[in-house]
Amino acid sequence: MLASDNWSFLRAWIGAPLRVASVTPSGTALADLITQEITPETGPVIELGSGTGAFTQALIRRGVPEHDLILVEFGSDFARLLEMRFPEARVRWMDASRIREAALYEAGGAGAVISGLPVLSMPPRKVIAILRGAFGYLRPGGAFYQFTYTTRCPIPKPILDRLGLRATRIGSTLRNIPPAAVYRIARHRPSRSRHV
Repeated sequence: MLASDNWSFLRAWIGAPLRVASVTPSGTALADLITQEITPETGPVIELGSGTGAFTQALIRRGVPEHDLILVEFGSDFARLLEMRFPEARVRWMDASRIREAALYEAGGAGAVISGLPVLSMPPRKVIAILRGAFGYLRPGGAFYQFTYTTRCPIPKPILDRLGLRATRIGSTLRNIPPAAVYRIARHRPSRSRHV
């Protein structure tokens, strides 16, 4: 992690504290945890809230080809940085709640979605839009990975139930500032019986 990344995050957080999950970028321990179930066979991966690319670098270390990554980032400074650091990835400068209409892939084209979004500070309607959009791209068996700094899943159970999803804690790390946990969110029932 570069010192300039810390400064970029602090500046972005000061400018929009509800849009940036932390005052510092995610560390290697969290990046390794949130990507631990991803392999080259997972297929294309969508990353939401890519920031400076900590999770992106971990995905590449896991063997996911850079050209199989779509990086969705709302912050214009972060989006430009991602374009420079990962020239083979597709960087989309947009709000993650609008991915459903963005034609990132065909339905079932992605194997996983990795989220660095601050979902705890978002209104329920926006969280629902993000999940619906993400699961619209995920193939059967694909999963959405979300980290949190709290002790429980950051997606409220009523939202999970409404969308036919379930959350499973896959681990936590004290070697991140602040300490963090990661949840895998997957379909509870076949998608044709729900509105995801």
